[in-house]
Amino acid sequence: MEQTLARRLVAETLGTAMLLATVIGSGIMGERLAGGNVAVALLANTLATGANLVAIILTFGQISGAHFNPAVTISDAIQGGIKWRDVLPYIIAQTVGAFLGVGVANVMFELPVFFVSHKVRTGSAQFISEFVATFGLLAVIWGCVKLPSKIIVPFAVAAYITAASWFTSSTSFANPAVTLARSMSDTFAGIRPVDAPLFIVAQLLGAFSATMLFRWLIPQTKGEEIIVPHQE
Repeated sequence: MEQTLARRLVAETLGTAMLLATVIGSGIMGERLAGGNVAVALLANTLATGANLVAIILTFGQISGAHFNPAVTISDAIQGGIKWRDVLPYIIAQTVGAFLGVGVANVMFELPVFFVSHKVRTGSAQFISEFVATFGLLAVIWGCVKLPSKIIVPFAVAAYITAASWFTSSTSFANPAVTLARSMSDTFAGIRPVDAPLFIVAQLLGAFSATMLFRWLIPQTKGEEIIVPHQE
């Protein structure tokens, strides 16, 4: 069925909201139950996030392509999978959804809807980590999109994000909309607003670098959809 822009934007908004509700909510729950053990809290946070990614990509992929990430949307446009005129609406929908998900997660745990994070995430190590995390995410997407069955892509993306949360010092945000929204929750998964711009620059550079590299490594068919097939 042909999907209108309105349907695709609703899918991107709802999917991104569900992603952020999971990231923030599982971070809060993990921290409360871990008894001060940060490793256990991070494990809970990453497992929940990975599982959620599989579910929401399978759910909304057929509608919008399941980007849930401005870096993915821009990369998809570069490859001709989404029209450039739809990029800004997608990014707005993703950002709105991200803040909606953060607000819902905060409220579920009897916290203010939005409250500024004081969690410090700054420095060159964090910048390099976000570059690597986002580069890897787009590498996985572009490397898997040519496989005979695109149904593997959601599982590959979820597996990579789960792993990257552990092997990067930034815990792998890899998403500009997620980064902005997480600055409005002073919880386990938060980030100070002042640290967000550095993360976003690194993420966009990482996504662009991976897209250009894989454009050469595995030439894409113009108009080939990212994540899972959908019709515009």
